[in-house]
Amino acid sequence: MPLLDESDINSEIENLPEWNYTEKTITKDYSFDTYLSGIDFVNKLALIAEENNHHPDLSIGWCKVSVTFTSHDQGGVTDDCIKMAKLSEALFIKK
Repeated sequence: MPLLDESDINSEIENLPEWNYTEKTITKDYSFDTYLSGIDFVNKLALIAEENNHHPDLSIGWCKVSVTFTSHDQGGVTDDCIKMAKLSEALFIKK
């Protein structure tokens, strides 16, 4: 899967609230009412990532989860990263 250029990435994440493109990654911080709600989100996102064979870097804090997508193999953002960001958003809304 080819890398997307910066303008394509910015165009794609324009419709994804609070997603940011920096240093060859797309990232968003999600906030939760409880710590365990964040853990539940991470567990569900991990299953989706496994199904799609595209895994995020995750940072878990108190009622906050930071999700970062990049293609480690290719060194930047691909369509798979955008797809997973959209799936992350859908999962968050569904919670």
